[in-house]
Amino acid sequence: MANIFSFCVFIVLSLLCFSKAQHVKVYELKRGYFSAKFTNYGATMLSVILPDKTGKLDDVVLGYDLVNDYKNDTTYFGAIVGRVANRIGGAKFILNGVTYKTDANDGKNTLHGGSKGFSDVIWTVKSYKLKAITFVPKNIKKLLLNYAGFPGNLSVSVTYMLLHKNKLAVKMMAKPLIKPTPVNLALHTYWNLGGHNSGDIMSHTLKLFGSKLTPVDSELIPTGEIVPVRKTPYDFRRPRKIGSKFDQLPHGYDINYVLHKSRRSRHLRKVAVVVESKCGRKMELWTNMPGVQFYTSNMLKNEKGRNGTVYGKHAGFCLETQGFPDAVNHPNFPSQIVKPRGIYKHFMVYRFTAH
Repeated sequence: MANIFSFCVFIVLSLLCFSKAQHVKVYELKRGYFSAKFTNYGATMLSVILPDKTGKLDDVVLGYDLVNDYKNDTTYFGAIVGRVANRIGGAKFILNGVTYKTDANDGKNTLHGGSKGFSDVIWTVKSYKLKAITFVPKNIKKLLLNYAGFPGNLSVSVTYMLLHKNKLAVKMMAKPLIKPTPVNLALHTYWNLGGHNSGDIMSHTLKLFGSKLTPVDSELIPTGEIVPVRKTPYDFRRPRKIGSKFDQLPHGYDINYVLHKSRRSRHLRKVAVVVESKCGRKMELWTNMPGVQFYTSNMLKNEKGRNGTVYGKHAGFCLETQGFPDAVNHPNFPSQIVKPRGIYKHFMVYRFTAH
């Protein structure tokens, strides 16, 4: 009887594991030669396939071969990060007189929502069509309330859409259900317009529409200042190669820029224009967020990626539109607090061309 019981327990556990594994899938959006793949694990962007100026197709997003590889990564490749993206200094903040202690997963600080943020959970597909997909978190409320330390439950959705023949739009929405809470979601995609396996991004040309930034200390926590980029290696107001001033910044870029406001209040802000001259691909980005984290994959080191590619330092760049890092501890930064009757809305629009 004991053997039969053990066998039955084994079967049940196996079925449960199989059922759980079945929840993680890959979904594709496609418009002609333009396509993108996503998974409901972390609502993660897996790939973006684009033609170059000769019509050659390449994947311009860094990533892995298998979805399971994303479960153990520390790179946040293509993931939606939150509830509060970027860093919270000291892993704590005060809201309405209450001190909230968040999960310290980056030394003594919180990074991207803690060790079990949005990037580390399975999402549910709410709707899926050929050109759009919407994810909502699955069984995440209790996890974020009890583990990450943020106040109250949060209803969240992320929608990816292919618009026209060359635009990718991302819509992130969130609504607190019980208490006011900070919300700052971000898409952590690593781009290489030459192709994910083409080497580093040092020769990419970048124009960034931000004349100020928020300087940080040795732990990458903002000091609270907002300073101009003029006459510094952070100045990309005029297009130049990403690697052109690495002699002054040997570790690369990992900093939040203050974006210029749109001249029309209802229009999105222009964030950046990136060009890889050899293949001719150009990426333009717009958002409604006040900041963008420009990151040159400084921490990548021999990361085994897709199709046997080994990603080294500076193999990709990130442009993470966002609220300012550690805004919960800096009253002079734009507030990230959303009340239960309020709605957090974060929009991104990419346009890709090749000449």
